[in-house]
Amino acid sequence: MLNIVSISKVFNKGTVNEKKALSGLSLRLDDGDFATIVGSNGAGKSTLFNAIAGSFYVDSGYIELDGNDITYEKEHRRSRYIGRLFQDPLQGSAPHMTIEENLAIAYLRASRDKKPLSRITAAEREKFREQLSLLGMGLEDRMKNPVGLLSGGQRQALTLLMATMVTPRILLLDEHTAALDPATAAKVLDLTKAIVAERHITCLMVTHNMSQALEMGNRTLMMDSGRIVFDVKGEERSKMSVNDLLKKFEQNTGGALDNDRILLSTEEGV
Repeated sequence: MLNIVSISKVFNKGTVNEKKALSGLSLRLDDGDFATIVGSNGAGKSTLFNAIAGSFYVDSGYIELDGNDITYEKEHRRSRYIGRLFQDPLQGSAPHMTIEENLAIAYLRASRDKKPLSRITAAEREKFREQLSLLGMGLEDRMKNPVGLLSGGQRQALTLLMATMVTPRILLLDEHTAALDPATAAKVLDLTKAIVAERHITCLMVTHNMSQALEMGNRTLMMDSGRIVFDVKGEERSKMSVNDLLKKFEQNTGGALDNDRILLSTEEGV
């Protein structure tokens, strides 16, 4: 369970470049919730993820995960139980290391009963192969290959596996398919849905695709100016169209959503 209470963050405070990135934002996710987030550039979506992951400390408010206050916990400690994927497929893995070595690092970092510098056993190596085979990309036969030789889609699928091999308490997906071609993006999304459902992972996913925001998971959030302006789930969400979502945004903010990328994806259905 994730419980965020009234968090705020101002960057470059007291300067001409002052930016209020989060403004009294509160959010509660129950175990197994899968919430999608949409909003314009600068709405605070990635900043919210950085706050949860510990990339910086918030100025006020607090963050709890499974009843534990993690507001001032170091980022490297949070990485043991918070999985994260970025928009750029090149982030999240080490290109000069092999597939097996990347998996080993992720596994040892997140395992509670293993030390970071432990050796990987034959049984664990076989587990890596089994998990890779589920991706359907033939990576189980390329475990000794450097990750830098993989395509963007293969790297993102691998990073998804790395982030979920040991089930995280929460998974943060920051437009993790936006840089992929449509066919590869669809495959990675299908993998995402399957893994999140199978592991019952609590998940937050940023997307620019409005249809996707209503179809993926069980809850949709809209952000603007560092706060959540709309939160819908259940029967109300199931009956909503993309136009309904746009109207709700306008009603709750007093202005229309002006992100060209989001509006283009709405018109084209991509």
